[in-house]
Amino acid sequence: MPARPLIERAPAKINLTLHIPRRREDGWHELESLVVFAGAADTLTLAPGETFVLHVDGPTAGAAGPDDDNLVARAARALAARVPGLRTGEFQLTKRLPVAAGIGGGSSDAAAALRLLARANDLPLDDPRVLEAATETGSDVPVCLRAQARMMRGRGDVLGPLMKLPPLFAVLVNPGVPLETKSVFARIGLNPGEPLGFGKHPDIADAPERDALFAALKRARNDMEDAATVLAPVIGHCLAVLSAARGAKLARMSGSGATCFALFETCRAAATTAKVIRRDHPEWWVKATVLR
Repeated sequence: MPARPLIERAPAKINLTLHIPRRREDGWHELESLVVFAGAADTLTLAPGETFVLHVDGPTAGAAGPDDDNLVARAARALAARVPGLRTGEFQLTKRLPVAAGIGGGSSDAAAALRLLARANDLPLDDPRVLEAATETGSDVPVCLRAQARMMRGRGDVLGPLMKLPPLFAVLVNPGVPLETKSVFARIGLNPGEPLGFGKHPDIADAPERDALFAALKRARNDMEDAATVLAPVIGHCLAVLSAARGAKLARMSGSGATCFALFETCRAAATTAKVIRRDHPEWWVKATVLR
């Protein structure tokens, strides 16, 4: 009997905060970011076998790039290089999340692939080889491995402890404009060793009360937002629409954009806002979700 396919969700990664203290001497940008994960997700399945195969379908599959360069394939190659005789198999990736959108869709897909391969090969998720493969595949992949709220620092490779946050009712909006992270960093224009010079990231305790968390988030920012808005002015429009929504507590861009989010006190307020924005902007990708 063939093995039953293994299934993993690859949830959207949302940067509630994103500070850039400086650009490092090695050219990487130093980051401080509180990362959470949404209900909106891609889906990845694995039918374990001896030969790696990847199929991609779904509403946003066309923008995901060639299969051999997909981050799922890169993650599998990175782990296979570290684990002799790694059992792989046939992957089926269903893409629903926007691509090049600041929500780590590809990185979350890669992390889901590593979780599936770990399960298929009886590897613990904290096996150093799994973590090394994640880091090699991409800066956002390590934080996506557990897909739970935590602080991310360094170039994404320094992870704080898992955090318990209150459920955050949110609306995600992507205007359909892809934005490359390297283009946003180039627009910021820091030289190696140069600090950005803005304020420090606020301390956010584990298991905070909702009001305390909102207050801390309002003291934070996304340091890529201004540069991204210059490159894609529609981001400013998205933020204005979300900020004006009834009950919105905070509106901000995620990652390097162009996806923006707003946080709400109630699930109903978020759902109502999503319905209105979807009606007024049918060309936008709009999701009401819970961030955790």
